[in-house]
Amino acid sequence: MGDLFIWILSFFILIALIVLLVYQLMCLADLEFDYINPYDSSSRINSVVLPEFVVQGILCLFYLLTGHWIMALISAPYLYYDVRLENNRREGRCGEDLLASIYVSGED
Repeated sequence: MGDLFIWILSFFILIALIVLLVYQLMCLADLEFDYINPYDSSSRINSVVLPEFVVQGILCLFYLLTGHWIMALISAPYLYYDVRLENNRREGRCGEDLLASIYVSGED
């Protein structure tokens, strides 16, 4: 019975990840159809990037702690990619600094 609760909790964590990814895709679709400007779109996406990384880390740690080694090995490369992306990011993710410099200099 305990294994059932572990998989149900894992399912809800995965649903949370999917919701975060769908939100990012909706922001990009709004940007593509010019419903939102690039600065607002990047700030909305940036607001959910770190929670996405945290949820993925929690999921991988959850698999490790519950002894589901195969699932932990499957989710580990994505977690590694997230950690590298966060460590190597430049100041102002998603082009916010670039957009700010373009608007300040007056280039169009």
